[in-house]
Amino acid sequence: MIELKNITKYYGDFPAVTNISFKIEKGEIVGLLGPNGAGKSTTMKMITGFMPPTSGELSVGGYDIVTQSIEARRKIGYLPETVPLYTDMTVYSYIEYMGLLRGLNKKNIKSKVDNVIEICKLEDYRNSLISKLSKGFRQRVGISQAIIHDPEVLVLD
Repeated sequence: MIELKNITKYYGDFPAVTNISFKIEKGEIVGLLGPNGAGKSTTMKMITGFMPPTSGELSVGGYDIVTQSIEARRKIGYLPETVPLYTDMTVYSYIEYMGLLRGLNKKNIKSKVDNVIEICKLEDYRNSLISKLSKGFRQRVGISQAIIHDPEVLVLD
């Protein structure tokens, strides 16, 4: 499902990630552990296609993350360390918008949004502005956007 072969990432002359390789099969749950600055978030950004590796091979669902980025990213749900939320939108409208960006069909978007709102326990906040939510509920909204399209791979930073 996810395969990294000799992945390296440099920021200028600084090696953030050096020559890592691993494979994650469907159904596996994996955690990246290490001290601050070890390259965990950088690795997740490369897996999700938000940052290209300097060298090496990286594929998700059989698609190369650099040359077949669109296909690979369709398989991924991503919750970054800092959730990029539109705080002037309601919970419902934000999740709906993210679903449409993910290519969900307009005919069944309502049922998909209702489903993730229920999964993330956001029913009482569906019409609330995101700006009015606590940090914990904002995280739930972030999770909902990561799972709205039923991704095969879920990356949580």
